Formats: sequence, C-alpha cells, structure tokens
Amino acid sequence: MKFKSSGGGGVVEPDMTPMIDVVFQLVTFFMIITNFEQTQADERVKLPADQLAKPPAIVKRDELIVNIGFKRDTVGSLLDPQPFVFWNGVDVRVEQMQPNFEREARLTSAKHGQDKIKDTTITIRADADTPTGLVQAVIKLAQESGYERFTLKSNSEDKGP
Repeated sequence: MKFKSSGGGGVVEPDMTPMIDVVFQLVTFFMIITNFEQTQADERVKLPADQLAKPPAIVKRDELIVNIGFKRDTVGSLLDPQPFVFWNGVDVRVEQMQPNFEREARLTSAKHGQDKIKDTTITIRADADTPTGLVQAVIKLAQESGYERFTLKSNSEDKGP
C-alpha cells in the first residue's frame, strides 16, 4: 500500500468552525438564563435607604413595576422639579397614570381573568426625593383600576464594620 506524502510534514491545524459554533451557543445560553430582575429598574430612580430593606424571600410571579423619579443631568441635579413615572420608555406625570393602569388591568384581565388583577402586586420604586403624597396618589390611581397589592422598594443601608 502506498501513501502519498503531503509534503513538508507541517503542523496540522484543526478546523475552528465547530469551536466558534459552540462558543456562540454558550454565550446565547448564558444570556437566556441570566436573571433579568433588574431590567425593571430605572437608573434615574435613586431609592431611599432603609435598614429593614432586604430582598424578597420568594419572587413574585405577577408583578407590575412602577418607577417614580426625576429627570436629572449627568451630575445628578434636577432638570425638572416635578417627578415622572418612567413607564415603558415614556415619561408620564403621576396624575396622568390612570389610563396606563386601566390598560394594564384590561390586559391582565383578558390574559388571565378578572381575579388575577387583585393578585397582581404593584411594586413602587420611588426616588428618595419623591413626596410621599405622590406615592399615595399612584397607589390610589392603581386601586381605582382594581389593584389591591402594593410593595415599596428601598435600598438597604450598609451597617459598616
């Protein structure tokens, strides 16, 4: 049996195409399983600090996140003294939130049934400088749309060494 010489006896280089495919699939996998809990957080909202604040023991299944804060410049100074609700990429004044809550209630009702509205928790992430009365106004508007469960978010204070 005769073997043909490939000439030169150089180093054999492996085909890297399957390796690139595997790496791409791993990156895709990790992007999918990453915890996106903070995707509802809006960086324009500076939460108040509280010693009792801690992460929830169980993750809520039906949750509606409401971010209330101020428009600020890059150094943190207020651009507008009135707070906004940062809602689906749109800045909405608090008093104009009623149609948004009603729309969410209709969607929840159509998707899961009327009883599911009462089971949905509205988590309010209000800026530390937001007046308490405006947070209460948001809660009232949501209650008028049928929501009954509310939570408030804050950052935990570091107790130090």
